[in-house]
Amino acid sequence: MLEMAIVVAISLTAVAVTVLKMQPVYQSSRATSAYNQCFMLLRRYRQQAIDERKQYVVTFVAPNTIQVWRQDVATPVNPAPVLITSQVLAPDIQFQTIAGVPTANPPDNFGNGTVAIDFGQGIGLGRFNYVKFMPDGSSQDVNGNLNSGVLYVAINNNLYSSRAVTVFGATGRIRGWQLVNQGGNATWVQR
Repeated sequence: MLEMAIVVAISLTAVAVTVLKMQPVYQSSRATSAYNQCFMLLRRYRQQAIDERKQYVVTFVAPNTIQVWRQDVATPVNPAPVLITSQVLAPDIQFQTIAGVPTANPPDNFGNGTVAIDFGQGIGLGRFNYVKFMPDGSSQDVNGNLNSGVLYVAINNNLYSSRAVTVFGATGRIRGWQLVNQGGNATWVQR
């Protein structure tokens, strides 16, 4: 009986250590899942705008909601936008920048790394919360200006869970980024 108790105690200790060691991996996979959700929605609705010759607006609503609207084009008056989908990220994941995110070299040099939803780069102060994909694949604002920018997602209080998605206005190209620890420095690397 004593031997069995010792085996059970050792097994429980091994399980506890494994669970503790797996927490960073689990958090990283949750952050990557949220990043993938944002990235794929942008990519999907950019392609749909091209395929259907319509305008799609992807809006990021803090703290963690993504809405997609379709805007049909008609003459003489455009109809009201139609909500296509609304998705919510996991509760512990938000559109945010965390203290320690490098501000000197933000992804694709959009913004300064301090604003979580920062589209409209090169247009006034930026800080738009939406991307409007046009039938030619470009991203524009409501006034027809090219709309480039960056979106950050992260788990609360976890610097290296930070991920970013950038959109280039002229082409609508979408790129993904991950914050990694390189030699003790937080550095953005393209995914």
